[in-house]
Amino acid sequence: MRRYIRALMLCTVFAMFSGLYVYSKLFYSDVSGGGNGPRRVFIPQRVPGGRRGAADKTGPQSPHWYNRYIMRQRGQGEAGGGSVQSRPEPPMHLAVVACGERLEETLTMIKSAVLFSIKSLHLHIFAEDQLHASFIKALESWPGFIHSRFNYTVYSISFPSENAAEWKKLFKPCASQRLFLPLILKDVDSVVYVDSDILFLQPVDHLWAFLSQFNSSQLAAMAPEHEEPRIAWYNRFARHPFYGRTGINSGVMLMNMTRMRNMFFKNDMTSVGLRWEELLMPLLQKYKLNITWGDQDLLNIIFHHNPECLLEFPCQWNYRPDHCIYGSNCASAEEDGIYILHGNRGVYHDNKQPAFRAVYEAIRKYSFGADPVTSLLDPLEEELLKTTHTYCGKSHALLTKRLAHSLANINRKAPRGR
Repeated sequence: MRRYIRALMLCTVFAMFSGLYVYSKLFYSDVSGGGNGPRRVFIPQRVPGGRRGAADKTGPQSPHWYNRYIMRQRGQGEAGGGSVQSRPEPPMHLAVVACGERLEETLTMIKSAVLFSIKSLHLHIFAEDQLHASFIKALESWPGFIHSRFNYTVYSISFPSENAAEWKKLFKPCASQRLFLPLILKDVDSVVYVDSDILFLQPVDHLWAFLSQFNSSQLAAMAPEHEEPRIAWYNRFARHPFYGRTGINSGVMLMNMTRMRNMFFKNDMTSVGLRWEELLMPLLQKYKLNITWGDQDLLNIIFHHNPECLLEFPCQWNYRPDHCIYGSNCASAEEDGIYILHGNRGVYHDNKQPAFRAVYEAIRKYSFGADPVTSLLDPLEEELLKTTHTYCGKSHALLTKRLAHSLANINRKAPRGR
């Protein structure tokens, strides 16, 4: 009997120690990563001395010719804590190309876009590598209440490697980069492309709204090159097909790039439709000796054969010296004012069209947060009165009509106090 009691006691002691051992294992396992206890979380180290805006050159490299550098993505991963936040409204996308001496001009365009717009913007800035640091430094120097209105990405200039030199020198350096936006920005549905010499005089939102007016076949929107055929260029001098009566100007171009990527475009080179990426190089090879305005001429040829794909918006959305240099010939601007100013031919930087230069200088010199009327509108109107000896200066009221309305709305967005 004693033998059985002794054996039972030994079994009980063994079971007790075994239980303690198992319990301890379960406890430490739960603490280190199992069960409902604390979990290990990998938090990547910040690079010592690094800052937001530096190019991330680590990680896998894209094999494609349109490999890009994302220089800054504001707004991602900045929300602290674990609170559930409502999904933000998708931003409007605005693209621009800057090469050579276009840094300040491009920044002034961006300034006008950010200043007046209502919804947030995502800027896609394609620039030569030597300009990247300057863009980042300038944009990061803008005040915080302006930063909250936009994100931006800076890209290197890139063309298909087998024809890069030919594309880059077409018309102006880097100008034809816009043709490849649907192939580079593959995750972006729609974008507003503008030349660097564009100034928004009202919110980008109003231009973006044209997307909702597209019918089922339309995939882009541009303004006519001219309103008056007697002084238009394409119908008098072009040696290639062009859109409509007077051609189109590509300085302001709204694109539904999803549709552009999926479309088979009619053309005069083959009996079958070609996709965008299949169309561009053969088109250049066929017409390169006959085109004057580079990529704009190629767009005219494309939409000549596919007119149902284009929405034509009025000239007030792309108002150029041509609309006033021989007297006013933009009816929509006469009625409602100028929405977007296009200072082509370098008129922001010489004295040929002082009214255009006055608008550019007023926006360039304006300091964010200053009173928009006394710091921008009043000095501009004073300068415009000095330009009435020119035809464009005689139409100076058109330059400030929409601008005054846009500036009146800035005070609603400006922070209280400085």
